[in-house]
Parts: sequence; C-alpha cells; structure tokens
Amino acid sequence: MELGRLEYLQALVTEFQVTDSTDAKEQVLANLANFAYDPSNYEYLRQLQVLDLFLDMLTEDNETLVEFAMGGLCNLCLDKTNKEYILEANGVEPIINCLSSSNEETVVSAVTTLMFLTTPRSRAQTTALPVVECMLRFSLSANTRLSNLASIFLQDYCSPPQVEEARNLSKHTAVGIPLPKD
Repeated sequence: MELGRLEYLQALVTEFQVTDSTDAKEQVLANLANFAYDPSNYEYLRQLQVLDLFLDMLTEDNETLVEFAMGGLCNLCLDKTNKEYILEANGVEPIINCLSSSNEETVVSAVTTLMFLTTPRSRAQTTALPVVECMLRFSLSANTRLSNLASIFLQDYCSPPQVEEARNLSKHTAVGIPLPKD
C-alpha cells in the first residue's frame, strides 16, 4: 500500500509538470494540498519536492494556484522537518506577500502558516513590523475569521512593544485602514 501511495503522488506531480491545462494544474495542486494534510504523506511529499512546488506557486498570477499552494504549505508546516525546510528555503517572504491577496482563503492560510512557522529563530521575520501592521488592519476586519486569526497572531506571537510600535506607525501613515480614535 505504501508504495502505491508514493506512485500515486508521483503521478500527480508528473501530471502537474506536463499538463498545459490550467484547470488540470489547479485540480492537481488542490489534490496535493489535500494530501499534505495527512502526516503519513509528509516523507513522500518531501521526496517528490512538493514543498518546492508549493513555494514556487506562491508567485503565480493565477490566484487559484496560489490559494492551493498556500493551503498545502499550511497543511505541511506543523511538521518540524517541513517547517525547517520552508524556513531554510526562504519561504517566509513569499508567504508574507500572500497577505495582500484578494483571496480570503489564501490570506487565512498565510496568517496561519506564519503562526506555525514562528520559532525563536524565525520570529524576527514572521513578526516583522510590516506583518504586525498588517495584522492590526486584519484585526479590524468585518470578516470574523480574519479578525479573530489576526487578533490571536497579535496576542500570541507579537510582543506588546511590537504591537504598540505598529499602532504608532499606523497613526502616522496614509497607508492602510486608519485605527479608530480612542
């Protein structure tokens, strides 16, 4: 059974690489993201370089491909080996860039992935000032999922001085959503 699983995942990766159909690419990437949810597939997905595939797709113009790639990374990054791989592959920056997506699922997966990737070593990058400013804006969103997730990020992953610095910067800039007056 295990060999069959590897062969099936290899067939999906090969199909993704050889097809010219956008619909087929989207479907295959969605399937790979779903398989990334199961820890018994982690080793196979690493062996087949699916983490690199997901990271590469984060910069695509096709929002659906970005959404599925971000979801796949989110599913994979709880695993310590996968987390280290993503961090070593400079994956945080393209994940941060996904915070500006117009696709809600992409943004939610990006915020969640940043939470999962935060370690003592990566914290400076995952909670950089622009990220904290972004989370402050998200925390004011009418979208409950996004505002709750951003609030958790600010509370659990950022220090009070970081949040205060981002608040002060946001008060003095025309970029983003203005904070409500006290």
